[in-house]
Amino acid sequence: MTPHINAEKKDIAKIVLMPGDPLRAKFIAENFLDNFRLVNDVRNMYMYTGTYHGKEITIAGSGMGCPSIGIYSYELFKFYDVECIIRIGSAGSYVSELDIYDLVNVTSAYGENNYAKIVAGIDDQVLEASQEVVDLITTTAQGLQLKLKNARVHSSDVFYRQNPDDWKKINKEYDALCVEMESFALFANARALNKKAGCLLTISDSFISGVLTTAEERQNNFKKMMELALETIIKF
Repeated sequence: MTPHINAEKKDIAKIVLMPGDPLRAKFIAENFLDNFRLVNDVRNMYMYTGTYHGKEITIAGSGMGCPSIGIYSYELFKFYDVECIIRIGSAGSYVSELDIYDLVNVTSAYGENNYAKIVAGIDDQVLEASQEVVDLITTTAQGLQLKLKNARVHSSDVFYRQNPDDWKKINKEYDALCVEMESFALFANARALNKKAGCLLTISDSFISGVLTTAEERQNNFKKMMELALETIIKF
């Protein structure tokens, strides 16, 4: 056990699917897994382990931001011997070609923070997802006939900014096509601990059109992403 996870080591699978919202972890377990059980409830950061088509999988909430996913993914990698974590979450689009509910397979993340430097002595501002995970998500999406965009993302440390137009500069300088808040820390931990990590996102709002989705709409329309992630995991 760790300060943040009270699961027994045997109760965490080697492959973890990690949504930000712990209630989304609960939704996935209840709607997709067989014989699932709650294995962590510290701080109500729910984690469930069960099987999907016979493959043991853990669904674990990460919370919001690099510090939060940084803690949970580090502990899962380091102390629970997890081999691969795939984050699934929402993102805001910086470009017109990414519309509401489009799927994004994250190839790399620009981190607007010092997480990688402090945790692992990594100076890079852009960190890559594990190529094996990126490729497996891509081929799985093709098999399911799902449209998928491979892209770099912006991992922001803040949700509210003094200058709301910062995204335009970040999009131009770093070729980041959308924004979320967690993948940079996940990729840093995977690199530091020699593990595998990927990130699959659904566009939930657009900086171009101004369209926003509600929490209920996201819950109901993220199922394609959930299914793609689960179908990817069983191929490991």
